[in-house]
Amino acid sequence: MGLAKWCLVLCAAVCAPVAWGLPTFDEVRRAHQPSEVLVLSREGEVLQRLRTDASVRRGQWVALPEVSAALRQAMLLSEDRRFYEHSGVDWRAASAAAWGNLWNTRTRGASTLTMQLAGLLDEDWRQGPGGRSVAQKLGQTVAAQVLDRRWRKDQILEAYLNLVPFRGEVVGIDALARTLFGKAAHGLDAQEAALAAALVRAPNARAAQVAQRACGVWREMQVAPTRTGRAPPVAAQAADCTALEMLAHAALQRRAWPASEGVAPHAARRALAQAQQGGVSPGAQLRTTLSAPLQRFAVQSLTQHLRELQGRQVEDGAVLVLDNASGEVLAWVGSSGALSGAAEVDGVLALRQPGSTLKPFLYAQALAERRLTAASLVEDSPAQIATPGGLYIPQNYDRQFKGWVSVRTALAASLNVPAVRTLVMVSPDAFYRQLQALGLPLRESAGYYGYSLALGSAELPLLPLANAYRALANGGRHSPVAPLLRAERPVRPAFTRAVDEGAAWIVGDILADPLARARTFGTDSVLATRAWTAVKTGTSKDMRDNWAIGWSSRYTVGVWVGNASGAPMHEVSGTSGAAPIWAALMAHLHARSPSRAPAAPAALVRQPVRFGAGPGAEVPLEAARTEWFVAGTQQALFAINNVADSAYLTSAKGQFGLDSEVMGAVRIAAPAPGSIVALDPDIPPQHQRVHFMASPASAPGLRWRMDGKPLGRGAQVAWLPWPGRHVVQLTDARGRVLDELRIEVRGAGVARR
Repeated sequence: MGLAKWCLVLCAAVCAPVAWGLPTFDEVRRAHQPSEVLVLSREGEVLQRLRTDASVRRGQWVALPEVSAALRQAMLLSEDRRFYEHSGVDWRAASAAAWGNLWNTRTRGASTLTMQLAGLLDEDWRQGPGGRSVAQKLGQTVAAQVLDRRWRKDQILEAYLNLVPFRGEVVGIDALARTLFGKAAHGLDAQEAALAAALVRAPNARAAQVAQRACGVWREMQVAPTRTGRAPPVAAQAADCTALEMLAHAALQRRAWPASEGVAPHAARRALAQAQQGGVSPGAQLRTTLSAPLQRFAVQSLTQHLRELQGRQVEDGAVLVLDNASGEVLAWVGSSGALSGAAEVDGVLALRQPGSTLKPFLYAQALAERRLTAASLVEDSPAQIATPGGLYIPQNYDRQFKGWVSVRTALAASLNVPAVRTLVMVSPDAFYRQLQALGLPLRESAGYYGYSLALGSAELPLLPLANAYRALANGGRHSPVAPLLRAERPVRPAFTRAVDEGAAWIVGDILADPLARARTFGTDSVLATRAWTAVKTGTSKDMRDNWAIGWSSRYTVGVWVGNASGAPMHEVSGTSGAAPIWAALMAHLHARSPSRAPAAPAALVRQPVRFGAGPGAEVPLEAARTEWFVAGTQQALFAINNVADSAYLTSAKGQFGLDSEVMGAVRIAAPAPGSIVALDPDIPPQHQRVHFMASPASAPGLRWRMDGKPLGRGAQVAWLPWPGRHVVQLTDARGRVLDELRIEVRGAGVARR
């Protein structure tokens, strides 16, 4: 045996153990890690692609039947014509290549698909900048024959198509098809397949060179028979290489596969974070609790409505749909996408002021503590509450007051002053603890928010706020929101009692009452859905946030509309901002399944009630009706015999309409002596008036003086505040001083009128 043969045998013997250590097809497929994570819906549909590997662009593993026939044919014609005939090494092509090298003539390369796959599987046989060494070629040859004996031909071709680099960072046929052609691998036509085959041989060549080689492959595809003997996939006609060159220039400049695409980018990132905490591999497919049809409808409803609001300076929004029973998230829309200037900000998790959406929890607490009933009368009138920082003067959304109203009307019509007076009864500290029990993450203390907590001065995300409403839907029982990643086995939520069951039911009954909300929203409001629903809207200061959150028998839906920048909207109210989106989602959710009102708990009592007339009037404050009560708080008549003297009532006794004695001495009832009035530059001056009230209101001939100058007449006057220290005097018709107090006004000056 000659020396050369002995060298070949020796090299083969050295390379054989390494070659026999090649992985199996199943091992290669399991080890494949895409550079993107596929986030799936509960139905298995792809909701979002998220890129997790910035070093390479690798798609999902594509099975051979899912690769277009044109691409398979183009690849074999370009790289390995005798693929189905040789045993891993094409000795005929190798001999031709060796003969061509001897005579310095160009021939087709001798490397087969199987040999190239062996190089892709083992770095030891991968071609370097200077080409492969003799030892590498021998090892690759041995490995190719081992692969051919161990793997089927279709497995070799499938693995090759998924592992071969095409251009730049693009590896595998899935990444190539989606990046260059914007489609799946099964949709590649003959021209696209020819370009793909040409890129394997020259991945970094210029578009003209790629097109030239692709044209040759395309021509061969038109005349070459397929392996089955059937006609070729394209008609036999002259190839238009000019059109192919244009396609090559366009495709090689495209990047049609963005780093993230789909309809749930924010939910996908949260699901990925949960998966990474649980040790899920980067290339995994993550199945979530989201419903694909509902997610698409939520995205469409949000973007469509925001387009209708163009011109009112509103570009962002968020939608969340929860399953009441399980706590699973069924839809999560974090932003309006292309309509937003901050599309990456997740509106479901962003901190925003909730406005009036906290009122249901406040009234539920007052009902549970038996401070109020749904029929109790509360006064919606100007109020000035003394606080350590000065006077707190709540205002209603429409800057109007309704007088004495029932709690049912006050909550359903979203009146602010009665809510603040209710918080005075409950106390900010107790209400703060109630909100914490509902899982609301308040960042400051109760003293920091004070009485403004009743009107939503705290900043909260949509996710825990909607889940707190879900607690009302579940009879006051609270449980955390379920993880976005869907568990293989359903996990029963761990409920804890957060709100009294009867109080939660009464609040839901009020929020589902279209007649009770008519004082503010009218009788034909968008909130009046065909299926049974309970809903509350909210608007924060200066119209920066608009909310609609409510529930049906099966779902809780929360919608926020505003601007991620915090800029105020223009004339966007509760019924024109978030409410139409909320109503559309509820209609979609119950298009085929009914939503019925929940049965009343056994601890509640129902009885007819009637109301007395207001002070100085003969017509009843509200029409007689049948009302629900926590057992022990029911009564048949609610009336106001005498108006209480103080600016706000501090006990439930007065709220139930019992008699209050009129003070004999005439005095200044409001504001309190030593009050500090803080002017707010964000509120128009005409809405920042201080109201002075005398007691008793029936005293005749009353006069008011401010710093010695006449201010007004009667039991009540309104004053446009001016910075400084002031002396206010109440006199009789003869000018005798009946009472006097000193107040201080701080803040920017307000123009006098």
